[in-house]
Amino acid sequence: MFSYYFNFVLQWVLFLALFPMAFFWLRRAWRIFGKRDYSEVALRRGESPPHPEKWATLVGLVNLAAGLVAVGTALGILLGLGALRDPQSWIAVAGSTIWIKIFLDFIISRQAHPMNLGRKKKKDSSAS
Repeated sequence: MFSYYFNFVLQWVLFLALFPMAFFWLRRAWRIFGKRDYSEVALRRGESPPHPEKWATLVGLVNLAAGLVAVGTALGILLGLGALRDPQSWIAVAGSTIWIKIFLDFIISRQAHPMNLGRKKKKDSSAS
């Protein structure tokens, strides 16, 4: 009995979380494509990469795709469309979307910030 209520509550939490996630992802895509604001592109420790415009299209597409899938899933649940009537189906779609978005954002942010391997070069203070 407890397990049924626990699953029911978790399903509602995930369903209600789809709306703000979709809003933030679509807003981020709008900022990148519409406003040409690259301040949130491929952040690593809160810092933008050296050339964020290089990664903007990829990050914008990831956010746009994830936002559209979240909106489509939420609308499919509300309208009772097709396979989304079954909770296991829409939970799989929503969960996979969230995890794929997290992994792609992580991969892009690490690719955008080059790693400096080896020793750090000392700046010559006598040249000034």
